[in-house]
Amino acid sequence: MGLLHEVAPGASTVAALINPNYADAQMQVDEVAAAAARVGVELVTLRAGNAADIDAAFATLLERGAGALLVGEDVEFAALRRQIVALAARHAIPTIYFQKEFVAAGGLISYGPHFADGYRQAGIYVSRILKGEKPAELPIVQPTKFEMVINLKTAKALGVEIPPMLLATADEVIE
Repeated sequence: MGLLHEVAPGASTVAALINPNYADAQMQVDEVAAAAARVGVELVTLRAGNAADIDAAFATLLERGAGALLVGEDVEFAALRRQIVALAARHAIPTIYFQKEFVAAGGLISYGPHFADGYRQAGIYVSRILKGEKPAELPIVQPTKFEMVINLKTAKALGVEIPPMLLATADEVIE
């Protein structure tokens, strides 16, 4: 939410797209609400679990006057990323995503765990289990490597000025 606020500082209302079918949906809603309160923006929570719901969510986003969008982490959203990115572009909504594939598809900015590192960690766990360790005794590992990707072409199309500090700290900038 902080990054989105930096990219779209004039947005007094921010929407969050959350899949209600996602196991941690309520936790996402609570965390985004707390983050919105910290940066002083009104939050509109949009719930969508499929392609038709996403279209309806964007209609609600427009009705409520949201000036920016945060897309919650969800495998269904990853599968529908082209639709979400296209709607954000069509309606000129600065949007932050959880995965760099959204930005590669034309989205504005992403910040989230480095998925390749997560796959590497999974491989290490599989190896440990195959060598005889009990899965129940293995520690829970949280992501430690995160990446931020910015699409400058999209920023220009949206008329969004990316702060120089964000550009300097981005892991990847798509021009």
